[in-house]
Amino acid sequence: MDVVVVGSGPNGLAAAVAMARAGLSVTVLEARPTIGGGARTLDLGLADGLVHDVCSAVHPMAWASPFFRAFGLERRVELLVPEVSYAQPLPDGRAGLAWHDLDRTVDGLGGDGPAWRSLVGALSRSTAGAVGAALGDKRSIPAGLVPGGLVGAARFGLGVLEQGTPAWGVRFRGDVAPALLTGVAAHAITPLPSPAAAGTALLLASLAHAGQGWPIPRGGSGAIVGALVEDLLAHGGTVVTDHPVRSRRDLPDARCVLFDTTPRTLVDVLGDELPARRRAALERYRHGDAAAKVDFVLSGPVPWAHPDVARAGTVHVGGMRAEMAHAEAEVHAGRHADLPVCLVSDPTVVDATRAHGGLRPLWTYAHVPAGSDVDVTEAVVRHVERYAPGFRDVIVASRCVPAAQMSDHNANYVGGDISAGAVNLRQMFARPTAALDPYASGADGVYLCSAATPPGPGVHGLGGWYAATRALRREFGIRVGPLPVD
Repeated sequence: MDVVVVGSGPNGLAAAVAMARAGLSVTVLEARPTIGGGARTLDLGLADGLVHDVCSAVHPMAWASPFFRAFGLERRVELLVPEVSYAQPLPDGRAGLAWHDLDRTVDGLGGDGPAWRSLVGALSRSTAGAVGAALGDKRSIPAGLVPGGLVGAARFGLGVLEQGTPAWGVRFRGDVAPALLTGVAAHAITPLPSPAAAGTALLLASLAHAGQGWPIPRGGSGAIVGALVEDLLAHGGTVVTDHPVRSRRDLPDARCVLFDTTPRTLVDVLGDELPARRRAALERYRHGDAAAKVDFVLSGPVPWAHPDVARAGTVHVGGMRAEMAHAEAEVHAGRHADLPVCLVSDPTVVDATRAHGGLRPLWTYAHVPAGSDVDVTEAVVRHVERYAPGFRDVIVASRCVPAAQMSDHNANYVGGDISAGAVNLRQMFARPTAALDPYASGADGVYLCSAATPPGPGVHGLGGWYAATRALRREFGIRVGPLPVD
């Protein structure tokens, strides 16, 4: 066999597709009974006919990803675009609304509209700069980044310096725009403000007004996995489920192995095959703060106090900027926030096929300390009800997966760290180590390709693609450009 890929998340499947398209024999090994890692859509048994996204649900990085663009994802999966990319409900029935239409967003922010346009809008007009800076391998200038893109990358960097430091309050005069941007920054699950959170915010906020916005795949995130697997099988690859890899004995003979796993798993499997210095560096890799998942079945839409929040594919429930910063600081200190930052998504806002028998799924996360075993269902309900009075009345069923149990369905989510590694300044660049090649393990023919490698978390497939292009060149003498779209 030519190639074995350990793990079937989007990065692992992207690596497998690249290898198979190069004419190599490829097998993907997945420990769980179902494939897809953080992009699975499953029947959780909460209601007949309803499926829930197990981890990721909304995919701005998928349409922006150079890998998925080369792969032709938009031809293979129907990406549904909410009218409002994301919303931030606020006290007294107010809300910040990031419409897909930038002008409409600016108009809704009143006196802070021009400031939003100059910061977020400038990046959204040409996303190449932000995408190149945020989704590159952090070791090289992204290929094809034209001068205009370099200007955009510089603008992105300056924005990170502003919004990632105590200067984050200088630009805005009101309270709606800063809260709207902070809700996006909170995706990083890290103290606020910080450069890592600011980079997350500016990338995702700019994508909200460009291209496909923050799309939701028809049928759920599993549609993306299905497209990758279909292509892999069409090019001769195979997928084996229920096959955990705990040691070398669990790996078939292959010229090349790519691990879509944590650095710790790589160390455990390879052991002394790793050079001592590389092994020590991988063992220093740190996981971050966590999320607990709560899936709901509802009898109707969430009764948001501000009606336009119901048009959003994603809702950040956290209140004002200061409230979110306080809640994230509590989590980072190992304490549960009284009102944790919550992410909420109702896919039926754009995909009526997700409803069944008058019921609809609701996807939520709450930020919690790493390793928490607390059932946060009541905390989520209480916080959503703050902005959607009567939410409790439309709940038919629910299921919580505490942070401590998140790794049961995805071993990469250590202690509930859904980013597969702390999102901080050091690990923005030295991820998983400071080595010039972040994908090479140091052992012959073995590479790491998970979200623990650049560019980090998100359904973009780029960790897999970047690792695969290096492995193809070094192990097989194959130089590849963009994937041909069949």
